Amino acid sequence: MTLERSVADWYVYIVRCADGSLYTGIARDVQRRLNQHNGAGRGGARYTRGRRPVELVYQEGAVERVQAARREWQIKRLTRREKETLVRDWAARCDSAACARRTGRAW
Repeated sequence: MTLERSVADWYVYIVRCADGSLYTGIARDVQRRLNQHNGAGRGGARYTRGRRPVELVYQEGAVERVQAARREWQIKRLTRREKETLVRDWAARCDSAACARRTGRAW
């Protein structure tokens, strides 16, 4: 799944924390947000501060912030098993070169 900047201005993302927990959020620049969650610069959620390092395991584009926020809410309401399925399906669909660029690792 390759997202174009012109199509998606906002992203919903899931990171896996060092303790194995999943954190869901929204951002315009997922890489910058991931860096913040990992302690680079200011920002990053309080939840992830004690659970570093975090790793990007899912992202999905949205045209507007409100769409991203709605999808974030939907994902947060999923069970752990449903979130893991979402992550696994995304990784399976994702072309390995694009995933490596977005997540910093090869799938």
